[in-house]
Amino acid sequence: MSEAVKGIVALVVAATVWGLSSLYYAQLRHLPPLEVLCYRSLWSLLFFGVILTWQGRLGQLRGALGTPRKFGVIFLAASLIGANWFGFIFAIKFGYAVEASMGYYIFPLFVVMLGRFVLGESLSNWQWGAVALAAFAVLILAVGLGVPPWIALGLAFTFGGYGLVKKQLDLGPVLSVTAEVLTLAPFALTYLFLFGTPDKDWGTQILLALSGPLTASPLIFFAYGTRRVRLSTVGILQYVNPTLQFVVATTVFLEPFTIWHGIAFPMIWVALVLYSVAAIRQDRASRRAVSSAAVSSTTVT
Repeated sequence: MSEAVKGIVALVVAATVWGLSSLYYAQLRHLPPLEVLCYRSLWSLLFFGVILTWQGRLGQLRGALGTPRKFGVIFLAASLIGANWFGFIFAIKFGYAVEASMGYYIFPLFVVMLGRFVLGESLSNWQWGAVALAAFAVLILAVGLGVPPWIALGLAFTFGGYGLVKKQLDLGPVLSVTAEVLTLAPFALTYLFLFGTPDKDWGTQILLALSGPLTASPLIFFAYGTRRVRLSTVGILQYVNPTLQFVVATTVFLEPFTIWHGIAFPMIWVALVLYSVAAIRQDRASRRAVSSAAVSSTTVT
């Protein structure tokens, strides 16, 4: 396979693991979501620690947390991803998997708005249209159900904020996530010591332990894939994740899908089409600009 095809396969694997992870966490519904989060953080720390040790990079953790600024950025990123993980586990336990899938559908559009208002990036008319349509869909759902989709908005906000904070980190994905779960570890250990559920059966213990590899493996595939394909392709393939979540929520968990969901979700899907078209157009324009600059430089030389 070519490098691009390998990258696409890796991205599809990562998105599939993320999209089907609701089936996994559904097996832990008998535990409090915060307890599941604590075990997920600790087992992820152990798994990532093994990877870094095997790579001979465990000592780099000290540098990643070596200054107050670096520690502050890592701690903020850890808080956001921890809140995101908790929100997803909470949604699966209490029957909000459909809403969770919506959160990951609108996440790319939320990132666009962060880029506009936090980083000062400009938006095309297509992107403004996509954001406006998605916002209208969320409004319709809030009015129809009588309450805003807080879980969806929370997941989009925490994951989008996490991505924004990660831009401030000059670290690879494995090293940065290891540093993040390391900062969460004291809180996780304290919670489990004070409030943890005793006498878990072996099946539950194994499921909790496997949450470490389940967290780490798609991240590694994602990092591998993003280095080999265009950014627009990465963005489009990410929709595999919420689509699988949506399918599982409606066909396996049999969660209710009201007429308001039936109106809001197609609007969000259309918004994502607009967003994807804009991303592809920007990617092509950027590559043409780079190609033209290269040709001009060769001509001058």
